[in-house]
Amino acid sequence: VQLVESGGGSVQDGASLRLSCAVSEYPYMRHCLGWFRQAPGEERDGIAAMWPGGGSTYYSDSVKGRFTISQDKAKKIVYLQMKMLKPEDTAMYYCAAEWRGGIWYQQDVWDFWGQGTQVTVS
Repeated sequence: VQLVESGGGSVQDGASLRLSCAVSEYPYMRHCLGWFRQAPGEERDGIAAMWPGGGSTYYSDSVKGRFTISQDKAKKIVYLQMKMLKPEDTAMYYCAAEWRGGIWYQQDVWDFWGQGTQVTVS
């Protein structure tokens, strides 16, 4: 499984960014895909997830209404559209694949991870 994130950067308070996660070597439609983030000194927490086949989505309270997870099935890319960014959104953002069940926003129930992309909001 390969998960490659891109799209991070440094932006100002209130700006928007779109992150991408390219998925390869993986049965794309069969398993849940998600986005996590980890700020310095903090745990890695789930913020959004979706089932590519059925389209069901999940969001953490901290990003609900501001972030949107979506996909391009043909390209096997999962996106995270982030709007109204705040300084507290500053973190390394990771793509994850294959939720084994349990609490979806906990990192230890996911099997595969990308290398991360940094988002800094000032």
